[in-house]
Amino acid sequence: MTIADLRQQNLILFEAISGSRAYGTNLPHSDTDLKGVFILPEQQFFGLDYVPQVANETNDEVFYELRRFVELLLKNNPTVLELLGTPDDCVVYQHPLFAQFQARDFLSRLCRQSFAEYAVAQIRKAKGLNKKINHPEPPARKSVLDFCYVTVGAGAQPVATWLARKGYEAAQCGLANVPHLTDLYALFVDATPERRHGYRGLVRDPDTSQEVLLSAVPKGEAPLAYLSFNRNGYSTYCRVFREYHDWVAKRNAERYQNTVQHGKNYDAKNMLHVFRLLQMAGEIAETGQLNVRRPNREFLLQIRCGEFEYDDLVANAEQLVTQVEAAFATSTLPAAPDKEAAEQLLIQLRQAFYEERSV
Repeated sequence: MTIADLRQQNLILFEAISGSRAYGTNLPHSDTDLKGVFILPEQQFFGLDYVPQVANETNDEVFYELRRFVELLLKNNPTVLELLGTPDDCVVYQHPLFAQFQARDFLSRLCRQSFAEYAVAQIRKAKGLNKKINHPEPPARKSVLDFCYVTVGAGAQPVATWLARKGYEAAQCGLANVPHLTDLYALFVDATPERRHGYRGLVRDPDTSQEVLLSAVPKGEAPLAYLSFNRNGYSTYCRVFREYHDWVAKRNAERYQNTVQHGKNYDAKNMLHVFRLLQMAGEIAETGQLNVRRPNREFLLQIRCGEFEYDDLVANAEQLVTQVEAAFATSTLPAAPDKEAAEQLLIQLRQAFYEERSV
């Protein structure tokens, strides 16, 4: 099923322009996002092929099936709640039956989690992005040997440094386990001209190996030193390296260029949504109102344009989180939406829609 199918079969209950144009934070080049609610044909609903949502290829047009829509409302999901607060100039279509859905019937203290905690997650995401931008990983990955150190007296040296100073090659070295000591190896060197000991070197392949390489050592050979493999450090490095290059591959090019251009090294659009969500959460807790169209457009656009320092924004956002937590602690909103009432509304609306279609 596609969005075109929904339109052709007149299955749409509600359609609205969402995102920045609904918030009032759009710029001339902003995309037009669409969100909405549809209802499955009766036969398909009672069959096995339930479709919870339909989206286009870029996910900037998303429609939720009525049951899925109600399920998300009961969780106070910000995206679907915002549909019920859509400004009039952003409503594309509303079926008369859909008017029975009102934001005030679903707002609850769950918004503390769904709005504020999501915003906290965005702050963490912004911190991680800030770190990625300011501490880029080089394109070439380090090898296991970069995390290996050789004992020298009471200290240690990187294995590459030790080899260079001793005039040895990695290929003439052999490693053997040291009993009872994890990731510590006895290091042997075959100094014979013909390399008769047959040591295998330190790693199988410096570019791809994930482990050091062990060798069979002739009885009676004495180690020249001991090698320690910082396995935890290597594992952490590999994770950070992988995450960084995954981010490079998947990052939104336009948003990244905007980040580079404003020179503050944070995703400004991400930080805009942090403040938007926290401010909306505070309003919900204090007034029981859902205000999608933001009254402080200029301030939010200042954030988007990178007019504030990153550390100041994070500090202000964290202070706002504290205020929101305090507001929900004293809020008169119910702990959660009324599930039974929502279920009755869902059933009645679906029945009415199907009866209307059967006439």
